[in-house]
Amino acid sequence: MDGTVLVADDDRTIRTVLTQALTRAGCKVHATSSLVTLMRWVEEGKGDLVISDVIMPDGNGLEALPKISQMRPGLPVIVISAQNTIMTAIQAAEAEAFDYLPKPFDLPDLMKRSARALDMKRRAPKAVATPREAGDDLPLVGRTPAMQALYRLVARVMNTDLAVLITGESGTGKSLIARAIHDFSDRRTMPFIVAQAADLQGMDGPSALLAKARGGSLVFDEVADLDDEAQARIVRMLDMLGDNAPRIMATSQSDLAARMEGGAFRQDLFYRLGGVTLHVPSLRERVDDIPLLAEHFLAKGERDFGTVRRLSPDARELVRAYSWPGNVRQLENTLKRLMVTSSEPEISRTEVEAALGSQPLPEPMKGVGESDKLSASVARHLKRYFDLHGGQLPPAGVYNRILREVEAPLIEIALDATGGNQAKCADLLGINRNTLRKKITELDIRVTRRRKLM
Repeated sequence: MDGTVLVADDDRTIRTVLTQALTRAGCKVHATSSLVTLMRWVEEGKGDLVISDVIMPDGNGLEALPKISQMRPGLPVIVISAQNTIMTAIQAAEAEAFDYLPKPFDLPDLMKRSARALDMKRRAPKAVATPREAGDDLPLVGRTPAMQALYRLVARVMNTDLAVLITGESGTGKSLIARAIHDFSDRRTMPFIVAQAADLQGMDGPSALLAKARGGSLVFDEVADLDDEAQARIVRMLDMLGDNAPRIMATSQSDLAARMEGGAFRQDLFYRLGGVTLHVPSLRERVDDIPLLAEHFLAKGERDFGTVRRLSPDARELVRAYSWPGNVRQLENTLKRLMVTSSEPEISRTEVEAALGSQPLPEPMKGVGESDKLSASVARHLKRYFDLHGGQLPPAGVYNRILREVEAPLIEIALDATGGNQAKCADLLGINRNTLRKKITELDIRVTRRRKLM
């Protein structure tokens, strides 16, 4: 890398580590804990790249982005933040940050993004919307790759007119995603209407619904539950869209592509609704977010009930290990109940077990003998990947691309499980150690994954 990087973070450790890493990579670095100092450097013309935290002692890094863009059009800014919510990702996208990473971040990943930022010329900046305050009661919190990818996609499609299909299990937060897309888009001052089957009945039902949602957002909740007549009415209604039409969104627990193939869902409606498909992962798919969500709900409970509660280490372990079949909704309701019923500041494991009551026990890890379930899960993901291309074939090279997508996380998880010991990892995977090393290099796997910066 070649260039001058301006680093702004109030954490001395982060400033030191980034300064050392960027200097070793060939960059000049100016580091500060002050947003005022950073802005002075930018105004003086210093720096080819900015890496900035959000919450600084003397200001907000996101709120400074429009001024940076005005003073130095084309200067890339990478935002790093411990506020791992969808709102931070949306605000970073609105302010046209070059990139956004949640804390804790992987240092090699940040270095690669920094190299890209220094090598690429940014396009001319557009008008920037003023970042808005995030709602404290919106549990769209997560630092796992699956959630961060979802947040980035939401930020990209938020102000388009494409129809959005939001899929995921019950309780994952599909309705919250739809609401966030509306509330943080250019349509936020217009109506947000959730359509019911009854709204589609009668001669004037569809037209009245369109008039009610005019210019705003119209959401069909659990669209797979609608009968064929209601689906036909929606198709005709969508064909009536004219000027000032609402943004169309739909949510579904079901695999609409599979239902369509089975004749249970109209093909013409499927393609009208699936302009962009957003999949909200279950808690089982983002286990590392469970403690973060638990802290979020306990903090919210403190504001709502005026009661301070925390989970004991054993209770936290159980909460993280539990399968949560009801996903985020079940987790929130359970912790809300514990806030009320617990008599001590620290919630014990016994109290968590009692609150879970007759719910299923935590699901054990699946063994090799359960490969039929694994293959079914992989098949669903592959089918979704093909469906995302709207009837067109994906780009050539699917075989190697899919193998790489599976192989890289498998090796990363195995390395993590063996504490980074490559000999043990190779033995666990059943491959030669030299082969493992070759794979780590080829797949650009971060063997320093455990070196997290808080």
